[in-house]
Amino acid sequence: MEHTFKPAARRKAREYAMQAIYQWQMTGNALNEIEAQYISTMNSKKVDTVYFQELFHGVLTDLDDIDGVVSPAVDRKMEEIDPVERAIIRLSAFELKNRIDIPRRVVINEGIELAKTFGATDGHKFINGVLDKISKELRPHE
Repeated sequence: MEHTFKPAARRKAREYAMQAIYQWQMTGNALNEIEAQYISTMNSKKVDTVYFQELFHGVLTDLDDIDGVVSPAVDRKMEEIDPVERAIIRLSAFELKNRIDIPRRVVINEGIELAKTFGATDGHKFINGVLDKISKELRPHE
């Protein structure tokens, strides 16, 4: 069953997924515990909860592949990237890699918006550069 959600519901799903990925990075808690905590607080009318779950699980079950895609695009080890920015990059890399139905510009712009909201002052510039490199690698024809 396909759900159609407004872009705002997708954006909220990305925000929650990024925060859940961040929390996992910081605590190492079980995925199902973190997921349950977020799902219980979400307004399912305002958040695409299915997309939240796809992003959260997708990133963390495919982490090695995603980090393998990201590593050549960054000038430092993954662990040295600010944890918020790392969570955003991982989430966006997952979308670039697995959700070809979402245009690359949209994925990059959403990543930049997350960085402006949650990241360090100029973090969005770093995010933009990294996602641009990754997107050219993953989607050379777009």
